Amino acid sequence: MTLRLGLCSVTLRHLDVPRVLAAAVEAGLECVEWGADIHVPAGDEAVAADVRAATEKTGLAVASYGSYYRAGHGDPAAFDDVLRSAVLLGAPRIRIWAGATGTDETSPDGRAAVIRDTRRVADLAAARGVHLAYEFHRNTLTDGADRTLGLLSDVGHSHVRTYWQPPLDMPDAEALGGLDTLIDQVAAVHAFSWWPGTTRHPLPVRADLWRAALARLRAHGHPRDVLLEFVPDNDERVLTREARSLRSLTDLPRKE
Repeated sequence: MTLRLGLCSVTLRHLDVPRVLAAAVEAGLECVEWGADIHVPAGDEAVAADVRAATEKTGLAVASYGSYYRAGHGDPAAFDDVLRSAVLLGAPRIRIWAGATGTDETSPDGRAAVIRDTRRVADLAAARGVHLAYEFHRNTLTDGADRTLGLLSDVGHSHVRTYWQPPLDMPDAEALGGLDTLIDQVAAVHAFSWWPGTTRHPLPVRADLWRAALARLRAHGHPRDVLLEFVPDNDERVLTREARSLRSLTDLPRKE
């Protein structure tokens, strides 16, 4: 079984850690990507250790640490807190961001800074047994599949991969073409159903997209996390329904 279904804690940032875990268990999910925005602030060692223990007690796994570290932008020393928290959390992967501007808006020097800093933090993470993956997102250097693949090639580090999610307002065929381009480098997927813009819908509204994307990921064979993000109205009451929909699109049995 190559896909593990989980939850991004940012989805339920209005809930405390026990209630996030309870919602994930109720939904039959397997893992949680804990975010640095609310639930596991970078550098708070006690919180990271406590969240790890609480997660493991429920039988869930820590999928990753969703940091807001922007490579090549801001204070390089900030990654020290991120990595320390990730290790204490037991996260095998840290999500980072490829700078703070889109490809067309980033100077050659700015792009070089992102590459240089990514290599630096990847070396630090690798020494602690942790991998990195870029958020796949507009207004960064991962604002397209070909651009992300080129960035990863230039970084050239075995501990750096990428997330994937359907880009904003991109038709299904084009989004799936981007996934095909990146599939060898995709560590995890953020799953949600937006259309048009950031209008949130239940996952089945884009069932054709997700069924095709998940089939590609399963056929490719490498283990990956598929993490629910941005459910309608950030409502924990719909999480079980959304998890059931995701599971039906993957043909995976519910975790008991």
